[in-house]
Amino acid sequence: MKLTKDLFAFVWRDPRANNCNTYVVSGGLTLLIDPGHAAYLRRLEQEMARQGLDPRKVGLVIATHAHPDHMEGAEAFGRLSARVAIHEEEAAFAGPLQDAFYRSQGFSPPNLAFSFFLREGDLKVGDHTFQVLHTPGHSPGSVVLYWPEEKALFTGDVLFAGGLGRTDLPGGNGAKLKESIRRLEALDVEWLLPGHGDVLKGKEAVEKNFQAVKATYFDYI
Repeated sequence: MKLTKDLFAFVWRDPRANNCNTYVVSGGLTLLIDPGHAAYLRRLEQEMARQGLDPRKVGLVIATHAHPDHMEGAEAFGRLSARVAIHEEEAAFAGPLQDAFYRSQGFSPPNLAFSFFLREGDLKVGDHTFQVLHTPGHSPGSVVLYWPEEKALFTGDVLFAGGLGRTDLPGGNGAKLKESIRRLEALDVEWLLPGHGDVLKGKEAVEKNFQAVKATYFDYI
């Protein structure tokens, strides 16, 4: 669905299969955030086409972290000449564990070479500038993207509407996840765009979600 002039959300709503939400930002160079599982790329491509977006014109793919339900499909976009990026700490962490972790989840590790590594700071993509924030906790190199122009926050598996990322997978850390969420709370956010579940719209709704998540979960992670 189209949220703003250049912002599109493809929310995964099939309860029969695990996959992530995918977000696309157009304008000069098309950015795709979290392509999801390779098995569901055809469905994503069809949904993009219905919004007038050509998957072949994606210029940059960012994976918020290296788990299969967020990154596996990046290989296909890489073959279409899109650049693919992930945080350097996530790449270093995933390298030695990727084969075992992917196979434990029933997937083959992607044959993927990253074009560059994300670091904290501004990232210009086409007509837009994003802020890359390193937000460990769900995984060591998880990143969140903040888009000041639209006050949009792409949170991956750090924070959801009504929840937060699990910390029981390799590299998870509850204390770091809480620190990351507290850091995000200071941002001016009108759109909360999580890796799973519903999109939240409106500053009041976003602020209430931060408070509810902290009150419900912070004592248990």
